[in-house]
Amino acid sequence: MNDNTSGSIGSKGVSRRGFIVGTGSLLGVAALAGRGTAAQAAARAAGPITGGAHVPVLVIGTGYGGSVAALRLAQAGIDVHMIEMGMAWDTPGSDGKIFCATTAPDQRSYWLRTRTKAPLNYFLGFPIDRDIPRYTGILDAEDFSGITVYQGRGVGGGSLVNGGMAVTPKRANFGSVLPSVNADEMYNIYYPRANAALGVGTIDPAWFDTTDCYQYARVGRKHAQRSGFPFVFVPDVYDWDYMKQEAAGTATKSALAGEILYGNNHGKKSLQRTYIAQAKATGRVTISPLHKVTSVAPASGGGYTVVIEQMNTNGDTTTTKTVIADRVFFAAGSVGTSKLLVKLKATGLLPNLNGEIGKGWGDNGNVMCGRANHLWDPTGSLQSTIPCSGIDNWAAGGAFAEVAPLPTGIETFASFYLSITKNPNRAQFSWNAATGKVDLNWQTSWKQPSIDMAKTIFDKINAKEGTIYRTDLFGVYKIWGDHLTYHPLGGAVLNKATDNYGRLTAYPGLYVIDGSLIPGNTSVNPFVTITALAERNIEKIIATDL
Repeated sequence: MNDNTSGSIGSKGVSRRGFIVGTGSLLGVAALAGRGTAAQAAARAAGPITGGAHVPVLVIGTGYGGSVAALRLAQAGIDVHMIEMGMAWDTPGSDGKIFCATTAPDQRSYWLRTRTKAPLNYFLGFPIDRDIPRYTGILDAEDFSGITVYQGRGVGGGSLVNGGMAVTPKRANFGSVLPSVNADEMYNIYYPRANAALGVGTIDPAWFDTTDCYQYARVGRKHAQRSGFPFVFVPDVYDWDYMKQEAAGTATKSALAGEILYGNNHGKKSLQRTYIAQAKATGRVTISPLHKVTSVAPASGGGYTVVIEQMNTNGDTTTTKTVIADRVFFAAGSVGTSKLLVKLKATGLLPNLNGEIGKGWGDNGNVMCGRANHLWDPTGSLQSTIPCSGIDNWAAGGAFAEVAPLPTGIETFASFYLSITKNPNRAQFSWNAATGKVDLNWQTSWKQPSIDMAKTIFDKINAKEGTIYRTDLFGVYKIWGDHLTYHPLGGAVLNKATDNYGRLTAYPGLYVIDGSLIPGNTSVNPFVTITALAERNIEKIIATDL
């Protein structure tokens, strides 16, 4: 389990130092695991964490990084308690469904809002947002200065609300993504491990060529290739066999029923069905939904005192609990982890966190646009909500564009795209003592490089096809969706805010293991990289720290 770069494991077996480190880690794991008592076993079975509890490991968040950490720690024999701000999303509503459709948002759709805030919030020039009851819904549209950051809220984090596009960056681009990480290890060990555990697969090209639900993507392919751009199929964590059954009418429709932004009821392999399911099956992992960590500080007797607020579905705090954790993993996502660490440093609870905390935050270069096609290029009234393809102009123009669905249920003659671009701008989180909140200094004008890079694709396609940009999807006469990101990254950058494995070195036993480690851009959809990096880091931590 040791890092191969240390020289402790080589082609001739295990060195003496490697053996000592390895056996020491096993003894440490056994000792830590041995702290489990009958009372702790009962607590695991009982449900939410109780005030006064003492846990070996507390994981803040249940997204990709946190789920990897919980599973691997549990498999090493260590009890883990996960704290999740959102709901469990395991109980159907009055309509018999856990999640609502994109085209019919209700209280389940948004996190503590009284009106929806759809990423694509206009259609034919008219606003489409609607009033909803305030509720701890699944999608958080968190507003900062200059940008809205979309995040999943619930057990499974972002995996609940993304399109499932599971992309490994091109090896040639990896050095700019995580320069301090050994690329050989990532591509030989950790990316394959992550892809296998996530259940990643690619659409059947023959089915793609014939099915009605991907007509929009075939139009995207035709236009890309006619302008000389590479068109690529993109892996995904959707169950492609299930989607074929949806199309055949032999399974309940999910991707073909407009389900994506507010959860997917059937075909998508979210973390609930992969890492978290495996973690729960160990019997060593407990999850407390609707709980929020507000404070982490060194405890007088060792370990860390963690203050947790339990809330109801109105977002009101109902109970405040204080627990002791021997080790704490920050896995609340780029925004959640960064905000918490910045607050803890500024308010004196963890004053020795280094000066890189809060820095290096980026939006993965996200920008959206639509194109108005000719009447002879219909994109289809039935559109799968799961994207399966993209246009690659990264090397020449700094942009990769998902061919995205526009699942309105009617023919729109529109092609819609989410671009990931090589945007160099980075923002910083900072503590605002006057408001008692954390601010982000992003500026909307910083999206201009993303627009310019996306235009290297779409200006050329429009010129070739004789088409124009849609101006009715993000406002009145507004072409670019430059107000948001789906892919927040950075804020606790690896090998800067932490060491090269996510340790907060000033505080032994504190770790970061989520997207905040990645400095602002992955060149593709980021969750496979977040997962693979977490696999790398937790393996090292178990081998050397526990």
